[in-house]
Amino acid sequence: MLAYFAGTILFGALAAPVLFWTAEALATRGIFPALAQFDFESFFHRALLLGAIVLLWPLLRWLKVRRRDDLGLEPNRHWLRHLAIGFLLSSLPVVGCELFLLLSDAYSIRASFSWLNVLEVLPTAIVVPFIEEALFRGLFLGVLLRAIRPWPANVVSAGIFSIVHFLKAPDQTTTLVQWYSGFVSLAHSFDQFREPMLVLGGFTTLLVIGIILAHVRLATRSLWAPIGLHAGWILTSMAFAKIARRNWMLLPWLGKNLLIGLLPLAVMLVTWLLVSVWLNYGRLRQTT
Repeated sequence: MLAYFAGTILFGALAAPVLFWTAEALATRGIFPALAQFDFESFFHRALLLGAIVLLWPLLRWLKVRRRDDLGLEPNRHWLRHLAIGFLLSSLPVVGCELFLLLSDAYSIRASFSWLNVLEVLPTAIVVPFIEEALFRGLFLGVLLRAIRPWPANVVSAGIFSIVHFLKAPDQTTTLVQWYSGFVSLAHSFDQFREPMLVLGGFTTLLVIGIILAHVRLATRSLWAPIGLHAGWILTSMAFAKIARRNWMLLPWLGKNLLIGLLPLAVMLVTWLLVSVWLNYGRLRQTT
């Protein structure tokens, strides 16, 4: 696993400039012009994800994982229901929080926004949950379950998930892209740890999200409900960012986005409560 992570980071650091230059060339020629709005740090994170996918097959071969039951996964006859329930359980508390932020004037509706821009978040909300749940809750958690008990495996996998998402270089860290720019972004990814409130708010919220997703995966022995949960969080938060703008920041309650602060953490805890009620209800139905 350590070799896999090291290989993924090396691949991402080397591939990020290539992806950036390719996107820049396409946008210049009028092909996918929207690519021009993304900075280098966005391509660096996509390169890391690409590296994780490319190196996945060698890792599975090395770990002798040939079937999903080798990772503690089972077929799910109720996959569509679990997908929908997961989506609702994650999106409804977030939408409630967003309405509260609008009513409290912490956020306000943008003077002008395009619904087409809002629809642009749909591909991300669909594709990213499938990829990340397959990696973090399918592969990483499945491998950990072969060595340690479920709840320690849950916490460790959630910690990996939180670190990977929290380590992000500040925007515009790299203005002139060179072949080594990926390594520069990697070094600056640790800058956030200089701000204790940012660590407390952002890292803790991501950790709770990872624990919730792993909890549902362990309870259902399937990835469909975690995919639904993940999709709901991405869609509601990204769409809100397109529609509304932040008016003020009040740490520790609210940071620069809906992942940072005690209020987002409280929303995640409410989601965890709803998820636990749903899972307990399902167990009760099976025993009666």
